[in-house]
Amino acid sequence: MPLSYKARKRWALVILLVGLPVYVVAAVTLVGLLERPSFLVELAIYVALGFAWALPFRFVFRGIGQPDPDRAEPDIKRTDG
Repeated sequence: MPLSYKARKRWALVILLVGLPVYVVAAVTLVGLLERPSFLVELAIYVALGFAWALPFRFVFRGIGQPDPDRAEPDIKRTDG
């Protein structure tokens, strides 16, 4: 069953506020366990891990910045003057 827009928005907020900091700490800890690699190797690891965290959650983030598709647009007529 697909998540509603409201549920996806809430889950995206939880993922960004709780999950992402936990993931960053885990990634830094993981790289810290290795012997200090060269700058370019370390950069490549962080870039790869930066993409990897979002892949499982792309269905949650897709369309979050758009208006709610389930909500009807109010019919507002504006008059100038």
